[in-house]
Amino acid sequence: MKTPRLVLAAAALLATTTLAACGSSADGAKASADGGGGAEVVLRLPDPGNTGFLALGKKDGSLDRALAAVHAKVAWTGSAGPFAPAAQALSADQLDVAQGSITSAVAALAQKPGFKLFAQTAPDGVGEGILVKNDSPIKSVQDLVGRKVAVSQGGTSEYLLLKALEKNGVPADQVERVYLRADQTSGVFNSGQVDAWATWNTFSTPSIANSGAHFLVNGKEVGSDNYAVWAVRNGFAEKHPEVVKAFYGYLHEGGLKEKADPAAYLNVFTDSGPTAVTPAEKEVAVAVTRQSATADVIAEADTARFGTVARFFADQKVTKQLVDVKPYLIDVTTLAGSAK
Repeated sequence: MKTPRLVLAAAALLATTTLAACGSSADGAKASADGGGGAEVVLRLPDPGNTGFLALGKKDGSLDRALAAVHAKVAWTGSAGPFAPAAQALSADQLDVAQGSITSAVAALAQKPGFKLFAQTAPDGVGEGILVKNDSPIKSVQDLVGRKVAVSQGGTSEYLLLKALEKNGVPADQVERVYLRADQTSGVFNSGQVDAWATWNTFSTPSIANSGAHFLVNGKEVGSDNYAVWAVRNGFAEKHPEVVKAFYGYLHEGGLKEKADPAAYLNVFTDSGPTAVTPAEKEVAVAVTRQSATADVIAEADTARFGTVARFFADQKVTKQLVDVKPYLIDVTTLAGSAK
């Protein structure tokens, strides 16, 4: 999400690590994941880390209690990260649900997807965008001409840059895209090897708080339609719709609670070490979360905006052809069972 919604979307960050972790920890759960023989259904979900309502749900057991009403429980597998490796894990039956961005989901749907989307969170207008250093001579999007901008390929990062260029009338080929994994970009950006960095708030929050960076433009200013989305493995949705609906209910309510009191969902397990949010980061993260949305059903208006993203990616040659997102959407309100 993005901080605080960890896992937001971009190129294949930690693909090998995530898939290996999913495979190693999910094998034991696979036999019960489909509820064979009347067993408790296991929902395989990426580990939420140290921040957010899912992290708290893991710590206090509230997610398992919510799923117990539909005879299910969680198996935490691998680590939360961008959607590309998670999409592979879903299609390979190594994971049951995962979150990403609609931009990275469109790129994954251009392949042979084994998942559908069942929930959305409105675009993060203030936590994602294009970062520059505070002492940078770059003062406008037009100033990016001839410059190097770090992006993760085919998802949130590349989308934000291309949207900013289009809105400001800058031809995309006049700005050099430097393709990097998001987790490898901070050092490159801080050392000045690139002039700007298009990213989401998992990475923008520490950069703004600790590294003297600011947004040249944010998601709202570029007109971003970059929703966060939740995906579910096809086989799981078909066999256990009541579990998907119950999980959605937890996502919706958990997001509302986190938005109301963001600080309570930071450093859930530890306040020290590499996963901890520093005091400076906390101020930024709280401000972003207070302006964020919660997971909700995918309505017609959202579907239309998904289509806008797909058309934009096709026009920009990010995907080879236009991806029709509609066949891969689930109306969670029509699923069997009732969420608690």
